Amino acid sequence: MAQVLPFIYLLASAGFILAMKWMNHPSTARRGVIIGEIGMLLAVIGTLLRSDVHNFTWILVGLAIGSAIGAPLAYLMPMTAVPQLTALSHAFGALASALIGTAEYYRETPHGFTMGALSAETLLGFLTATASVIAFGKLQEILPTRPITYAGQNIVSFIVLGGAVVLGVSLTAGISAPWMFPLFIAFSLLFGIMLVTPIGGADMPTVIALLNSSAGVAAAAMGFVLDNRLLIVAGALNGTAGLLLSIIMCKAMNRSFVNVLFGAFGQVQASVAAQAAQRPVRSATPEEAAAILDSSSSVIIIPGYGMAVAQAQHKIREMYDLLTRRGVNVRFAIHPVAGRMPGHMNVLLAEADIPYDKLLEMDEINGEFPMTDVALVVGANDVVNPLARSDKDSPIAGMPILDADRARTVMVIKRGMSPGFAGIDNELYYMDKTLMLFGDAKGFVASIVKELGSNH
Repeated sequence: MAQVLPFIYLLASAGFILAMKWMNHPSTARRGVIIGEIGMLLAVIGTLLRSDVHNFTWILVGLAIGSAIGAPLAYLMPMTAVPQLTALSHAFGALASALIGTAEYYRETPHGFTMGALSAETLLGFLTATASVIAFGKLQEILPTRPITYAGQNIVSFIVLGGAVVLGVSLTAGISAPWMFPLFIAFSLLFGIMLVTPIGGADMPTVIALLNSSAGVAAAAMGFVLDNRLLIVAGALNGTAGLLLSIIMCKAMNRSFVNVLFGAFGQVQASVAAQAAQRPVRSATPEEAAAILDSSSSVIIIPGYGMAVAQAQHKIREMYDLLTRRGVNVRFAIHPVAGRMPGHMNVLLAEADIPYDKLLEMDEINGEFPMTDVALVVGANDVVNPLARSDKDSPIAGMPILDADRARTVMVIKRGMSPGFAGIDNELYYMDKTLMLFGDAKGFVASIVKELGSNH
């Protein structure tokens, strides 16, 4: 069995690498998920075949408990709640790494390099677990989605993190006392809470990517502690992918890691809401919107988080079908940070069976807006705000946006005039070419569909 185990782990590692490669494109994503699942199954089987695994009782208990939690989450959680499910998955995975590190510490109290890896594993594991729970609360709107701040918050957070790091270094150096490791755990858990609490909902895509990275690094460190090469490979892949994705997210918002983590981005100023209430806008009914769409030759739909909240993707598919049957060229413009996690809009539209080739990234679609009859914004806000280009003092200055304002006509489905996650007003709403379609996205699109159907 000792000769077979490395081969099993090699196949599992190959499965993880292929999964990441194939999940880079929607057309191969399903294949990537399947090969990743096969790789994980091989990893579990290989681990159970290790010579140092003697008692399967607690393993079976853990399998039963995990299945009882995981299966309902997978089947009952709607596609619109994928970000929340992702945050919970990070929390469970990171907590598992941290608890294994804790068990190893009390089992044999390692020293030197192994103790350093164990300190990194438990620090990252515990802080990722609590940070992910807070992220879940914000995504689920159990907690306020706006930043929660107080004076001197960053200083206090760095003191807590510094305390955890000092204790971890001391334990690695062989300086130990009974109270040190529990305090190290407490600092790690507390810092995870303090890290995400002041971060607003607009930055959740980047936060989720960073938490994915930290969970992966924790797993890699666990591999060094347990002398498990597969964990090192899988954790390194996960950590690197999460880091690269978070870099892409920051670039898409023209923001730095420091600003995302410690800038409390997204606080609404009191004057913004009052200002929005006083400025005049043009609005339209579903009948008027349907007539404009029916007479157009090209439409670009821009989905945002409002579409996810209203679960409007299936009604949008119906509208897409009606318009394309009339010969209208309908495409979808996807901004990298639209929604609450990377790829959020792609997942929802794919669920509604929108053709993959109609989902175009920002760089592919922006040049098409000036030749487009209608840009239909469904629940998006900051990612179409022209202030990013025109106002160098704006919080979103320099952020790459979808050029919806350059279309011939703009229609925006929105519940009201409240500001987006950046906490600023959107100049797009007040342009002469813009029509505001006030209402729930699903209900309004359903009314448009009804009108389009009755006109044909």
